[in-house]
Amino acid sequence: MRYAYAITGALIAGGAAAALTMQQPVGAQVAQNAPGTIQAAAPRPGAPMSFADLAAKLQPAVVNISTTQRISVDANPFAGTPFGDFFRKFGGQGGEGGGGQQVTREATSLGSGFIISADGYVVTNNHVISGGPGAQGQGQGNAVVSSIKVIMPDRKEYDAKVIGRDQSSDLALLKIEAKDLPFVEFGDSTRTRVGDWVVAIGNPFGLGGTVTAGIVSALHRNIGLGGAYDRYIQTDASINQGNSGGPMFDINGNVIGINTAIFSPTGGNVGIGFAIPAEQAKPVIEALKGGGRVKRGYLGVGIQPVTDDIAASLGLEKNRGEIVSRVEPGYAAARAGIRQGDVIVKVNNQEISPDNTLSFIVANLPIGSKVPLELIREGKRMTVTATVGERPADDQLAAADEDGDDDATPTPNGGATTPQATRDTLGVTLQTLTPQIASQLGLSSNVRGVVISSIDPSSSAASEGLQRGDVILSINQRPTLSIQDAATVVAAAKSAGRESVLLLVQRGSRPPAYIGVKIKK
Repeated sequence: MRYAYAITGALIAGGAAAALTMQQPVGAQVAQNAPGTIQAAAPRPGAPMSFADLAAKLQPAVVNISTTQRISVDANPFAGTPFGDFFRKFGGQGGEGGGGQQVTREATSLGSGFIISADGYVVTNNHVISGGPGAQGQGQGNAVVSSIKVIMPDRKEYDAKVIGRDQSSDLALLKIEAKDLPFVEFGDSTRTRVGDWVVAIGNPFGLGGTVTAGIVSALHRNIGLGGAYDRYIQTDASINQGNSGGPMFDINGNVIGINTAIFSPTGGNVGIGFAIPAEQAKPVIEALKGGGRVKRGYLGVGIQPVTDDIAASLGLEKNRGEIVSRVEPGYAAARAGIRQGDVIVKVNNQEISPDNTLSFIVANLPIGSKVPLELIREGKRMTVTATVGERPADDQLAAADEDGDDDATPTPNGGATTPQATRDTLGVTLQTLTPQIASQLGLSSNVRGVVISSIDPSSSAASEGLQRGDVILSINQRPTLSIQDAATVVAAAKSAGRESVLLLVQRGSRPPAYIGVKIKK
């Protein structure tokens, strides 16, 4: 998944074409896309439709955004290459060859945005104006944004001030000092349908105002970026680097989305782009404009989708519900009695599915509200009531979820071998988790389970990503404190005719995760 850097929206009418009649506002200044200023006439059957009038009306409100960044990089230009040591010893800068020294370089980044008020409020993506690791191929290091400029279609430039930003939704609000600017308004994205035409206007590859058109390819698309706002409009309108932050328009000139990301194996457009729906963006922007921060509901659970293998191991319906991989002490879920391994299938009477995730539902619930949660525990349905809390800051959550060392693996030092039944059914060889192995794996002293010492590359366990050094904490929600425990649970699942088993696996200091593994026949 690669970020694209801005787009505006393009519109097309489904099937036939339409000629657009523009009405100029009279008297007080109104939005460029105010009701009545853009009208679609009935097209001649089979006639092509032109977006020229629509683009001419909307382009003045779409801007380019340029950031200047200071990046700290290694003084050694060969850092990370086979020539790095040679450079430090014989050709480096400074008395010690520049080894370990940092230099500051300046880089630029380009994106898009759109004006939402005559007095200069501008919407864009947070990632367009944020520093990060490196920039535009300028090298590795941490980037710090030193200035942001908004560039109008007539090339007039304004210094921009950040009014607010929201990392979770990837939205930001800027302000420029100007008056009587052309602007556009948010529309109602809930009425958008798959197949509707859309138009995008943005700044791909820094070329300047560019208009592209396509259709809505899918709604409520989850693309794995995580968070409560992973619920995008998918389009085939051409979106490339530099388009992020620009609007997506419907056929009536309404902003129905903010182009944010593309799916591309090459970095270029392949006809799969994603936009944040206006229904999600508008309340965030309003909160930022009011000087406040965005508040979201929070339960305090780590969750995973119920994959086919997990569903089969638990005897559940596919694509329904999400499984709790961890419960944070002191938060709403813990107080409501939710446990690790519970499968939550409904929240506030809304079914949980890939298109309507638990994160999305809970994030949009009022803080302090009491909501019923329907869950499945050990095959039995039950309902608990939770009081929705407030989601902590992103940096606090990131610190709590920080991953450990991916490469930590145990060095076998003897230990028992797994019974033949486990080896034949799962394709993994297990050994006792001793304090010495736990230390080598970077595990805390209270972790209890069995460790994978070898794995059959052709097994389901290998295809699901299990590795040597992973610790199996439980199988089918039964603790595996010994190798015999693991063998007993697997044998029982096989005798019961189960096609797979549910493993709770921990890797290093990462939070545990559930993985469904097929049983060998």
